[in-house]
Amino acid sequence: MRMNKGNGWAIVLIAIGALMLFGKLTPLLGHLMGYLIPILMIALGYYGVKRGNVTLGWIVLIIGILSLIGKLSWLVGPIIAVGLIIFGISMLSNNRNSHRRY
Repeated sequence: MRMNKGNGWAIVLIAIGALMLFGKLTPLLGHLMGYLIPILMIALGYYGVKRGNVTLGWIVLIIGILSLIGKLSWLVGPIIAVGLIIFGISMLSNNRNSHRRY
């Protein structure tokens, strides 16, 4: 099989389509495929920005990031909560230390 200039995108599209179809047909890998597509979008957006197609690259990159944040929202919420608790404790400890100085 000869590789022409346009064959690279065709192979990428076929691979993405097969992965999406495989994810829908396999219950165990369905959740992993849900994370794979946003990660691929982030990678393709980054690749587009590096190659010079800045506008389309940033659009794909931002959509991929927002989609991945949506998929990881079960993890982002508790991380923010823990960060707020740690920040609040550090603020309380700084207030106690600032009153002891003369």
